[in-house]
Amino acid sequence: MRIISGKHRGRVLAEFRGKEIRPTADRVKESLFNILAARIPGARVLDLFCGSGALGLECISRGAEAVFNDVSADSLAVLKKNLTAMKESAAVYGYDYKVCLDRMTGKFDLIFVDPPYACDYLADVLNRIAERDLLEEDGLVIYESDRPADGLPQGWVTADERNYGRTSVWFFRRQV
Repeated sequence: MRIISGKHRGRVLAEFRGKEIRPTADRVKESLFNILAARIPGARVLDLFCGSGALGLECISRGAEAVFNDVSADSLAVLKKNLTAMKESAAVYGYDYKVCLDRMTGKFDLIFVDPPYACDYLADVLNRIAERDLLEEDGLVIYESDRPADGLPQGWVTADERNYGRTSVWFFRRQV
């Protein structure tokens, strides 16, 4: 894993060992950030299931402010190692996603939701984001999964969808 663009371009990130961890593939990440490039500078970003922090760190490299969350202590250790190597600072939380969303304040321009593929948190995450009014009016929730994004709650629309082999990425926004 590496940073694709911005002031930390080319930096290799610390990552997990083992088969149970599934970081976003570089080709998926590169495509995703080509789509989001114009939205990132100056944005406020939440990386809700951050893992190693690759998505939020890419945003920091491109001029965004990122907030990271993951319930796994191992994930947070890798994230902190990456932040230190990049000489960057950010808010880092070790909450369950529900607690995190319930405690967040302010609005985000981008919210990355990349939970373990075995989990189906989409409807609950979107409902909590709406209830807490955590997304800017033109903001996006970016959801990565290996299964269809079914059961979209009322008030949300799919702005875009991309498929990369068994990985799919959806871009959701609030219905206007």
